[in-house]
Amino acid sequence: MDVLIHLFVGLHIIGIAALLGGFLTQMKAMGQGTARFGPAMLHGALTMLVTGVILVGLNQADDQSVNNIKIGVKLALLIVILGLVYVKRDDEKVDKPLFGLVGLLTVANIFIAVLWT
Repeated sequence: MDVLIHLFVGLHIIGIAALLGGFLTQMKAMGQGTARFGPAMLHGALTMLVTGVILVGLNQADDQSVNNIKIGVKLALLIVILGLVYVKRDDEKVDKPLFGLVGLLTVANIFIAVLWT
């Protein structure tokens, strides 16, 4: 079971990397007001959602404790991120505050995962 859990943790990190990497590559464009949500950001957020749900299930099946409040907060942030990226994915450009919010929520989600024990 540990190998399976570690496999999905790795896939979850790949999703985070796609979402955050997509955001970071658009930072210069955000400064110019031409940033947009790329496919990598949408697919990264979806990957995070699917692998996160699977990880919760695998950890519970392995009788490991799961902090449901932490998972709920992370899920709420991810749903907001996913909703924003999905709705605005076809726009030619995204407003700076909205684009910055997605980056902020992504970083907040990472720090919640790492620091909330």
